[in-house]
Amino acid sequence: MRLIRSISVMNAYRLALLREGVRIGLVPTMGALHQGHRTLIRTARLACDAVVVSVFVNPTQFGPHEDFSRYPRQLKQDTAMCRDEGVDVVFVPSQEAMYPSSFQTGVTAQAVSQRWEGAHRPTHFGGVATVVTKLLNIVRPHIAFFGQKDYQQVVVVRRLVADLNVGTLIVSCPTVRDPDGLAMSSRNVYLTAAQRRAAPILYRALRAGETAILKGSRDAARVRHTVLMKLADEPLVQIDYVSVCDPDSLEPLTRIIGKVVLLGAIRLGPVRLIDNLLVKAKIKGRRAKSR
Repeated sequence: MRLIRSISVMNAYRLALLREGVRIGLVPTMGALHQGHRTLIRTARLACDAVVVSVFVNPTQFGPHEDFSRYPRQLKQDTAMCRDEGVDVVFVPSQEAMYPSSFQTGVTAQAVSQRWEGAHRPTHFGGVATVVTKLLNIVRPHIAFFGQKDYQQVVVVRRLVADLNVGTLIVSCPTVRDPDGLAMSSRNVYLTAAQRRAAPILYRALRAGETAILKGSRDAARVRHTVLMKLADEPLVQIDYVSVCDPDSLEPLTRIIGKVVLLGAIRLGPVRLIDNLLVKAKIKGRRAKSR
């Protein structure tokens, strides 16, 4: 396994792989790797000849009062996991390399960035779209792998790849969860013991909405109310949003027909958790499905 810090060295390595006809997979991360990242790496390993894992805590996707300075950084543990999983390259560019003093270009995906996370973190998706575009241009992967937990991020990335003719296939992998249902996240380490006990309420609430749909509810407002009422069972929770959306446009729905995505974001003290469920409602006598 190679550890590459230089963009020019990464470019040279990528060109050598492409000359050999190697299929390249990229797993973009901000480090602090956990079992969810391990699943992404394993999926990439099965689909590609060479796997690149990027580790870069991207400052432009953090708001002014967010946790950039204290975001967990553990490169030694991250590289150990990557080595165990047969990763070919861990790409660790510096902030100065990614955003030199002359840097002045940004990427935005307009409509799909405006609601939900975009409304609560106004600069977030501009930072995400810009850094992902840079990583895709540097590594030039055939496939890039993202976790479904950050559902809106995946939608934004797919939009920019399509709009800018990037040519990389974006694969979304199912959310990896702890046994109690909490979606794995590098930020879960911030939770106190009491907050950690309360945290699975978000998944349980979304599951309650899913159950309502699978039992035949087609009124999106009623399904949303079901999720909100379940969240109200936990006094530590502050709700940022709950929505029933079209899975591609992320526009809120009034009626549920076919596949929908349930999105939720809550706060437990200073810690913010997001989660989602994709649900397919029954159409013309077919059984409903979820994942």
